[in-house]
Amino acid sequence: MSSPIHRCPKCGTYFKPARDPQSECPSCGIFFHKWVVEQVVAGEVLAIEEDDGDMFAPHAFNPVVFYGRVVALALVTMWGIAFAAMDYKGDELTRSFMHLTILPIHEAGHIFFMPFGEWMSVFGGSFFQVALPAGIAIAFLWKQRDPFGAAITTWWTGASLVDLSVYIYDALHPQLILTSGTTGENGSHDWIYLLGGQLRHAQGYGTFVHHVGVLVMAAGIAWAGWYCWRAYKERPAA
Repeated sequence: MSSPIHRCPKCGTYFKPARDPQSECPSCGIFFHKWVVEQVVAGEVLAIEEDDGDMFAPHAFNPVVFYGRVVALALVTMWGIAFAAMDYKGDELTRSFMHLTILPIHEAGHIFFMPFGEWMSVFGGSFFQVALPAGIAIAFLWKQRDPFGAAITTWWTGASLVDLSVYIYDALHPQLILTSGTTGENGSHDWIYLLGGQLRHAQGYGTFVHHVGVLVMAAGIAWAGWYCWRAYKERPAA
């Protein structure tokens, strides 16, 4: 084996830049050239992956990883269905566990964008709670070549949109209890400020964002399911 290693033949970790064939995998610790010899001696067929540009291709099949992903996919699917079915026109979503995980990200966004002025500081909370999981999804796909991780964080992006839809919908007739302990009627509601003269459309915008979020969640689940199916279909024969 003399060509550079772009992906570990054992654990499937993607390397950028490629690693030397005489080096070891930083994830699972195998030495590439020794592992090849061991597999050949054992009579197994080994395929060393080159960088063929297919970032959606499954990694080397590992039963423990595969079935762990199947369990994770099942849990995320059930969680997503329950979350999507909650009433976004009231406060049900704000009492969910998912909202509690997203809220700190939202508040952090206000702080991160504070140097860019008042409007960006207010908008930054809503933007960051969606942009963070979307950015992680892109990193999983382009940097780690991990389609399953990208699919799950795509689902997270959709869940963040669903969570945000409640806040937008509430802007017309503020009822939600904010982190300040009051409703938005005192002027502390982000989307009353952001919508301005378009406030009368708040409920329509909120409904639109909710539906888009549900579609993105469904796309993430479908992508993860497709990846697991492809990985199982292309697994090596026993």
